[in-house]
Amino acid sequence: MREFCTKWWKRIATTDMLFIAILTLIASFIGTFLKQFDGFSLLGPLIIALLIGMVIQFPIRSLYVGSNDSRKAGVKDAAGLISNKLLRLGIILLGFKLNLQVLFTQGIKCLPIAAVIVTLVIVVTYLIARALKVSPMLAILTAGGTGICGAAAVMGLSGSITVPEEDEEEKADNEVMAVATVAIMGTIFALIEIALFPALGLTPAQQGVAAGASLHEIAHAVAVGGAFGEEALNMATIMKLSRVLMLVFAAIIIAIWWDRTHSTVKHEGKRKVAFPWFMLGFIAASVLGTYVPFLTAISAQLVDVAYIVLGMAMAALGINVNFKAIASKGAKAVLASFIASVLLVAFAVLVAKLFF
Repeated sequence: MREFCTKWWKRIATTDMLFIAILTLIASFIGTFLKQFDGFSLLGPLIIALLIGMVIQFPIRSLYVGSNDSRKAGVKDAAGLISNKLLRLGIILLGFKLNLQVLFTQGIKCLPIAAVIVTLVIVVTYLIARALKVSPMLAILTAGGTGICGAAAVMGLSGSITVPEEDEEEKADNEVMAVATVAIMGTIFALIEIALFPALGLTPAQQGVAAGASLHEIAHAVAVGGAFGEEALNMATIMKLSRVLMLVFAAIIIAIWWDRTHSTVKHEGKRKVAFPWFMLGFIAASVLGTYVPFLTAISAQLVDVAYIVLGMAMAALGINVNFKAIASKGAKAVLASFIASVLLVAFAVLVAKLFF
């Protein structure tokens, strides 16, 4: 235990860690501030923080790192540690956003629909991406982000996938490409739905259900639902949170599937699956936030903390991003997500008309 604590203390208690932690915290706060403005609200705080991280990596390299190899390694390690560990903490805290009582009462009809949508979209998006020669990891992360809840789903699923240490950098690049893909698609389709839905003769409730069932980020669903009134906003939120709940099951299933079909991690003795334990924390937070009165009262504040923590993780991810990898590998993932998103919107509208 002493050796373990000493090892981690040496990684955490460094100037580079403090420097990157402050920068990512500032980036997260900026994302939270900007989300209140039109345009930025469609992106959401996590995507804004990621973009800030991608931009500030250049002054970090030129002004702070320079030719100092020790600082270069320190910055890379600090950003990697923040993006990895704070991601899990943020996902757990995000569980306080999921009111199970609302889902199991008002949203009871939405839950089986969400399960079907998430399953179909992940499978279809993955198959399309693989047909386009997208790598398995980028394909599954893009599929998860498209089918479940955007950036949070990408990072949550990524946390369920283990790779050898030498492949961690490639994994981080895939995370950024998948997050960028679903952010672009979500924003495009949010604007399309705002223009399209009034022409389809949908009721406000149907508009909300279709938005919540088809859009990628919670911010996208809220923006479109809000554009059509309070009833649409309420249904969009419930439908979207039903899909968010599916992240727990998807993360577990994908962890098992990846370990059996694509994992290159060497195991000694009996094979062990990298179970995403933090997802149990997500469920625990949902239960506590729903049924424990004093936590229910502060659940909104805890969700705010979750977005700050996740914003730091996203900014840290942006700091380590490899732009050449995105340019060479990202286009086909975008195309796969676009095709799947078109099919998803059509299916969501059909579901809304048939069941609501």
